[in-house]
Amino acid sequence: MLTPEKKSILQLLTALAWADGRVDEEEQEVVEALIDAFGADKAEAEELRAWARTPRTLDTIDVSGLSRSDVQLALQHGVLLTYIDGQQSESERQLIGELVVKLGLSSEEAAPLLESAHAFANQLLHALES
Repeated sequence: MLTPEKKSILQLLTALAWADGRVDEEEQEVVEALIDAFGADKAEAEELRAWARTPRTLDTIDVSGLSRSDVQLALQHGVLLTYIDGQQSESERQLIGELVVKLGLSSEEAAPLLESAHAFANQLLHALES
């Protein structure tokens, strides 16, 4: 069963995936993996999939209940999602900046989290290419 916080994280990631006007197969696979990892039951998973079929933006998602660890998780997975095609575009970098603001992080708070998330994404993608 999904907590409201995990549902919000999945919705944030879906909105990031829609940034370029479409959700690519690789992006959908990341969201699907997290649906499973977060323990969504069948009905919750189907609800999220249906919700994700429509273009979404960050401003439609409530993040008020996210804890510090939820924020870190959302940011890390968000950065990873923007690298899923092998590189992070300028529009994706801008959207991550919007996500930082949406999550209520100052630039000082966000800097080490982003640095770690970028390193993790590059390491993971490098490993997948090998």
